[in-house]
Amino acid sequence: MASEALLFYRQLHSHGLRGALAFLPSLVKASASAPHHLHFALQLHCVLLKTGLASDLVTTNSLITMYSKQSRVCCACKLFDTMPMRDSVTWHAMVSCYIGNQRFLESMDMYLRMTSAGFSPKPELTASVVSACGRAGKLSFGKAIHARCVVTKDVDISVLLVTSFTDMYSRCSDLVSALKVFDRMAERNVVCWTAMISGSSSNGRYDISIELLRGMVMDGIKPNRATIVSVLPACGALGSLDHGKELHGYVFRHGFDSEPQVIGALIGMYGRSKGTLHLAILLFERAKTKDVVTWSSMMALSNRHGDYFGTLRLFQAMQHDGVQANSVTLLALIGSCIGLTSTLLGRAVHGYTLKCNLFSEICVGNSLIDMYAKCGCPECSVCIFTEMQEKDLVSYSSMILSYGLQGLGYDALNLFTEMLHLGIQPDGITLLAVLSACNHSGLVDEGMRLFENARRDHGTLLSLEHYACLLDLLGRSGRLEDACEVISSMPMEPSPRILSSLVSACRSACRFEDAKKLALRLIDLEPENAANHTLLSSVCAEAGDWFRVEEIRRQIKTYGTCMLTTMETAMAVAYASGATVYVSRIPKRWCPREFDLVGHSHQIFHVLVLVGAHDDLLQ
Repeated sequence: MASEALLFYRQLHSHGLRGALAFLPSLVKASASAPHHLHFALQLHCVLLKTGLASDLVTTNSLITMYSKQSRVCCACKLFDTMPMRDSVTWHAMVSCYIGNQRFLESMDMYLRMTSAGFSPKPELTASVVSACGRAGKLSFGKAIHARCVVTKDVDISVLLVTSFTDMYSRCSDLVSALKVFDRMAERNVVCWTAMISGSSSNGRYDISIELLRGMVMDGIKPNRATIVSVLPACGALGSLDHGKELHGYVFRHGFDSEPQVIGALIGMYGRSKGTLHLAILLFERAKTKDVVTWSSMMALSNRHGDYFGTLRLFQAMQHDGVQANSVTLLALIGSCIGLTSTLLGRAVHGYTLKCNLFSEICVGNSLIDMYAKCGCPECSVCIFTEMQEKDLVSYSSMILSYGLQGLGYDALNLFTEMLHLGIQPDGITLLAVLSACNHSGLVDEGMRLFENARRDHGTLLSLEHYACLLDLLGRSGRLEDACEVISSMPMEPSPRILSSLVSACRSACRFEDAKKLALRLIDLEPENAANHTLLSSVCAEAGDWFRVEEIRRQIKTYGTCMLTTMETAMAVAYASGATVYVSRIPKRWCPREFDLVGHSHQIFHVLVLVGAHDDLLQ
């Protein structure tokens, strides 16, 4: 209809009919829904300026909407700034302009100006801004809007608005708050349930996604195609093939099997489940229509199984079918470049991204940063990061990781500080990236200070990996007293790898008493691992405690220990008890063989070498 309206105006104007001016405000709205008529839209604005109709408030609001739909944000901003009067529609149009063009930070600023000017936003606009907070990782701003809605009650708390809050908290990795908001909802529809299921899956809590699906069904709400697409990744990640097959049956019964998005999710689920890759390939081959979602799912699956050249072949076949790539396709392509560590191929994909006008997608920019960093072209990562108009938490995390890989610890710390000043809250991945950067650069004091701040402000985000990174930093720098203090204050049990590395650090520093304590703790964790007993014996020998060395060897001979070694297709286990050694292969069969050897660790090692060299011993 927009094209017909524009054609009609051209005919009136060509005949010199003055009444055509009356149609100008309506034509502005028509041109807003016809993005391919940008040149004509600019001409309309010129005519409005010449005739004086541009000063009309309703017409100006339509012009802002027109420029927004045409992705001419700068023109909309200039028009907004020159307006002598603004009403609620003006503010709504400008905020929507920023959100529609993925300028999320500007949309938040404009929303703040709108409320400061005394205008009350509609619930739909507030919901859009809250979603923008989630996409930009601005948790603090989203919380402020949430608090304002609850306290002032100047915005109607609709189901749509509450759903946007759950989505925002989920996107910002605050799943606890998202679940609290969801639990307090008086009314829930299929959109609310789907948003919460999707948020749980995206935060890696696949078990919660499955439980939410059960609760949704018990509430009498039927899952739709979006729900199925959200929960299928959880089935694949948990290896819950039974649940996945039940959902597949539900898809078939309700006619969703012709939906490309659902087929793509099923392909991903079967591809992640153990032993069902052939089902994923079969689904792809039998799909009646393969759209960009189906192709992208298969490309991602190919990457997951390490077939990066297969990903490229799928992309070529997709292009041959005339299917236009989207951001998810590019993520799979960039993933194949990372897998092949090919900068040349990465540059080609980067060029294709610019050609398809998909560089503005935040996720694509983030993946390009990661790709250049891992392919040995860090300066390109910096260029990508600088050119990105919008940056989220993943953008900063990827760039911090890139600096860390280059050994530029101070640059990583400065960028982390800049991120905090912008109000972007870190998650566990960001904290691990900046700690790793300190580790690679040997910034011990900075790493300790960062860790203490993180433990105070973001204690729930710290995992065993964060402690392992800090302890590695302290151990390599000789700060063993600090390392022992950190271990004693850990809220979780240190892993054997952490303790083993610290024992080595203590031995290098001739701190044998600390090494003994750590080795004993290591034995408490893995009492049947002979390597731990051998490690303690070596520490005691270096300390000159020969009585303890003999005691440890006597314990090994009396009570027996176990050593594991991995061979080509199976695992061999040697159990030493007294003077007898038992060798078996697991998990296929247990075939004990007895050897009359003295039960010492080096002789157990020879038994394992023998098993690896002569497979017929275990037939």
